Amino acid sequence: MLGCERSTEADSGPKQGGGAEVKPAPKASKEPIRSLPQVDTSSLDDFSEAIWIDMVNELLSPCGEPVSVARCISEARACKKCVPAARYVARLVDEGYSRDEIRDVFRVRYGDDTKVTGITAGDSPLRGSPMAPVTLYEFSDFQCPHCKMAAPMLKKVVEESDGKVKLVFKQYPLPGHPRAREAAKATVAAQKQGKFWEMHDLLFENQDSLQTANFDDYAKKIGLDLKRFQADMASKETEKKIEADIAEGHKAGVDSTPSVYVNDRRFIFSPDQLAPYVREELDQ
Repeated sequence: MLGCERSTEADSGPKQGGGAEVKPAPKASKEPIRSLPQVDTSSLDDFSEAIWIDMVNELLSPCGEPVSVARCISEARACKKCVPAARYVARLVDEGYSRDEIRDVFRVRYGDDTKVTGITAGDSPLRGSPMAPVTLYEFSDFQCPHCKMAAPMLKKVVEESDGKVKLVFKQYPLPGHPRAREAAKATVAAQKQGKFWEMHDLLFENQDSLQTANFDDYAKKIGLDLKRFQADMASKETEKKIEADIAEGHKAGVDSTPSVYVNDRRFIFSPDQLAPYVREELDQ
């Protein structure tokens, strides 16, 4: 995903991705499985379909069984992730990903070594139903132009999910953005009065005007108690909240904004690919 990068490397935390390779399914005497009725490959030409056949017969079941994705489906194994995984591979092939690229992104989504731990919803701002089965975690910076572009896409995915997707917002002001931390404080202060998303949207709409002097005007515009807003912006509790989010980001390997995680996996594509990715998650 394109984003605003951290300006330092010493504290960037562990990175997700890279390292171990996807293990292919064990060699078998059986012929490759060439058709899976549960997966629509009608958009693939003969060359692309051949790549898809190779990949679903090579890549292992996402549930850790020593069988290929294709055999997991054809033998009606218990793993509910195999059909969505095969559809995921078909989509990647259709979008022009190479075999090596497919192996890499498949591992990020399904590999045991790429699960992300330590991100919690806690008292972070939430958009959508708290009971939604799919959780999007977004680490964002209000001065980052890529975050501004991603915000409406994330909102749309939640709104069109019929209550099945929720978005949890995490503060991640980058050191190279001098106005980002004060903007983050303004949204934390607004959250204390139940107006986080209103301030969130207003700051992105006015991304070129994030001077501290403007925050009082924004607070008035969305109907906040100004004295309380000012006190909360200046409080140590607000600073601690931001630092706690940054610490979670470090642990998860955040190195740029926006960084989006879908459940326990890092989303490594552009925001416009989030909707089909989430649909695959909901198929499981």
